[in-house]
Amino acid sequence: MTTATRPGVLPLLFGTRTAVDRRSYLFAGVALMALKVAVESLMVWLLEGRLPGPGLLLVPIFSLRKEMAGVGGEKTLLWLAIWSLPFAWIGLSMSVRRAYDAGLPPLLGLLFGVPLLNYGLMAWLGAMPTKRRPAPEPGAAPEAANVTADVLRDAVKGVGLAVLIGAPIVAALAALGGSYGSVVFLTSPFVMGALAGWVAGRERVLKPTQGFLLGVVAVVVAFAILLLFAIEGVICLAMAAPPAVVAGGFGGALGAVWASARSRPLGGAGHVAAIALPLFGLVTELPPAERVVVSEVEVDAPPERVWPVVIAFPEIPAPPEDAWLFRAGVAMPLRARIEGAGVGAVRYCEFTTGPFVEPIRVWDPPHRLAFDVTEQPTPMRELSPFAHVAAPHLVDGTLRSRRGEFELVALPGGRTRLIGRTWYSVAMGPEPYWAQWVERIVHQIHLRVLDHIAVVATAPARPEEALR
Repeated sequence: MTTATRPGVLPLLFGTRTAVDRRSYLFAGVALMALKVAVESLMVWLLEGRLPGPGLLLVPIFSLRKEMAGVGGEKTLLWLAIWSLPFAWIGLSMSVRRAYDAGLPPLLGLLFGVPLLNYGLMAWLGAMPTKRRPAPEPGAAPEAANVTADVLRDAVKGVGLAVLIGAPIVAALAALGGSYGSVVFLTSPFVMGALAGWVAGRERVLKPTQGFLLGVVAVVVAFAILLLFAIEGVICLAMAAPPAVVAGGFGGALGAVWASARSRPLGGAGHVAAIALPLFGLVTELPPAERVVVSEVEVDAPPERVWPVVIAFPEIPAPPEDAWLFRAGVAMPLRARIEGAGVGAVRYCEFTTGPFVEPIRVWDPPHRLAFDVTEQPTPMRELSPFAHVAAPHLVDGTLRSRRGEFELVALPGGRTRLIGRTWYSVAMGPEPYWAQWVERIVHQIHLRVLDHIAVVATAPARPEEALR
């Protein structure tokens, strides 16, 4: 006679195959929530000498918990996020297994990752009884539902472990180390994908295409966590997605091949691929180069009339509806003013996020105006569901405008070729990839200014009168 034994604590919390009944689910949920709240309350008390309100502790959105940062600031928020990741894995894994134990679709357990909705899901799963399934006949094929659940468990296990390890590394490199290089956007996604493919592939033989998909999912989930914890915004994640997703996919495919290598050799090509992308991420960490963006328009007015508008121009009208870049939050120019005249004067080009401070170093009317950039605002207001995004690259000069100039070239017929140049550097890797994005954005900013100068300079009123 045999007696049933309850599973150990670690397989119950961190496993992917141990059954979870409603008693275990409710007890673990209440106990872990109490532990999490107690530790975070202690952290805030030690930092600030006060206890946070219950709402700040229970709402899993870091932008709404900003005041918990105390004197530690964004680094404290990061460590709170890292502290939360094991709880996120336990909740996700146990919810998937609890849904299956209750006879519900296992995919339902993935809703645990949705803020606030997860509380309703936990209450529901905690109330559902276990649905016993008849034991299969000897030699019978496994039920489709069981196969689907097993595949899902393996996928969740691989992706979950990859994200659990990779997301804190990426966040720490960016937020604590100030690093936004190829290690973040290529090597880390590659490693996360490889881990996801390898872990899932140890349970069953995966095709490289299946491993590729798991690697992509791992990167997407990691990005979702960065968005959820308000570490990054939608625009930056969308820009980073192409190289990161591809790197994660190739890592996942290779991880699946690694996992099946116990039954067949990996091969020389596999070993080369295993080290190629991580090494590429490391060797592309070069000092940022100074680059220049050049844009030009033709103005139906002579340089003498265009010059006064170049040095200071009035309010630029709101962008058209199809200007999605600016409407998504990228900083756009509004107006320009100048204090003084000649070399040493200071020009202020005001953007939606603040002014660029531009001391004049070349004053050659009506031919050339050149200036340095000594201060600049944040490059964008990140598109995010939350009011605050703790992305260091928005404030640490990762994208740096160095200097700029306007050149006015006289053309036949009293016309002017107006040329705008901006020299910049971008300390993000792989730099050639990010430079393509920056060039397009700066070019759109140039055109917004140059087109407006052309409109004002060709208006019936003289530019001096239009500026009043």
